[in-house]
Amino acid sequence: MTEKIGESEEDFHNFCLHLVMTTLSSPNSSTVSPPRGTISPAAFGTYESLMPGDSHSGHSEPVISDNDETELHFVSWNQDYSCFAAGTSRGFRVYNCDPFKETFRRDLKSGGFGIVEMLFRCNILALVGAKANTQYPPNKVIIWDDHQSRCIGEFSFRSEVRAVKLRRDCIVVVLEHKIYVYNFMDLKLLHQIETVANPRGLCCLSHQLNTSVLACPGLRRGQIRVEHFGLNMTKLIKAHDSQIACLTLTIDGLLLATASTRGTLIRLFNTIDGTQLQEVRRGVDRADICSIALSPNVQWLVVSSDKGTIHVYSLRVRVVGEDASADAAVRTPTLLCQNSSASLDALISPSTGANPGSSLSFMKGVLPKYFSSEWSFAQFHLPECTQYIAAFGSQNTIITAGTDGSFYRCSFDPVNGGEMVQQEYVRFLKTESRPR
Repeated sequence: MTEKIGESEEDFHNFCLHLVMTTLSSPNSSTVSPPRGTISPAAFGTYESLMPGDSHSGHSEPVISDNDETELHFVSWNQDYSCFAAGTSRGFRVYNCDPFKETFRRDLKSGGFGIVEMLFRCNILALVGAKANTQYPPNKVIIWDDHQSRCIGEFSFRSEVRAVKLRRDCIVVVLEHKIYVYNFMDLKLLHQIETVANPRGLCCLSHQLNTSVLACPGLRRGQIRVEHFGLNMTKLIKAHDSQIACLTLTIDGLLLATASTRGTLIRLFNTIDGTQLQEVRRGVDRADICSIALSPNVQWLVVSSDKGTIHVYSLRVRVVGEDASADAAVRTPTLLCQNSSASLDALISPSTGANPGSSLSFMKGVLPKYFSSEWSFAQFHLPECTQYIAAFGSQNTIITAGTDGSFYRCSFDPVNGGEMVQQEYVRFLKTESRPR
């Protein structure tokens, strides 16, 4: 039987998806899917229960991988920062953060993976092959059930996949000029979004079940598009004058943090009305921002860059009514500034510090904006020329995973800030490679 392939990207993709789903159950196919291409909820499990015996305990001393030929292509946190996945030239690995240990590794003969995305701690992963992968090319997304060690779905595109993001209810595939959103259970296309050229694959999601928010570059330079799917609402935010370099959402999707390719300022926005709530300064010279993360309690923000310094900032905004119903929380968010009302004292931890500013900040409006900037509250210095992705651990700690195969844990003083203290260092993979 022959199918006519349309000229557009979506027509080609829909044909490929149909072809995959009608052939995956064939005995001649190398991958298998449940009937009609759906993913059964029974397929979901956790790494704690499904991966015994393959893990080894963490070490207090740095550990060098026993395979010096393995190259590291990719590192990515899961949604709650409790573990991270690493795509290597031989397959992929999963590491637990507290305590640090390698939870699982899978080496495949076909080659390595350039993207590995986890769904919290369950056994379902999204994989995109590295360019040298003979079975899974970089224009194909594989939905992998590691408990059954098999592919349960795949998507093919004409162009290279730049990123994949997962929620419990959807799969998001990012191409350079378009983003596709699919239903997780039946893999049906729900939304498609046009973007400006997006070679970094920038896209982020909320992860609360009762709020469904996606943020990505818009169609203009420096613009962010925010999709509130639950409210059927789109908000366009003029975040920066330069191209967007990094962005992240809070778990509920109500706050957005962004940085541009200049890498000097990080801005915080209300995603409902697009208002800017806070601006902090990383530095004066240009930098490549590698990651931005917001703490679960929305009290802190951490930024990493190619300058080798991890910066932590105190946030002046709080989301009021977090315990309210989902609809009320989304439809009537109250985003407040720390200094706007004395009634906020109960919402802010007594230990919360303030970001330092210039001694000339009292002349705001007279001197250049630089002198009224908020600077980082705490800092941690790492070797330069390595990309680190930073996140929040427990009890005022910052965890980082580097593309040189290093893992750091450091702590900061929530009252006085300043230089952070290193608590742990592990070399989880010996490599000289860096991701694309």
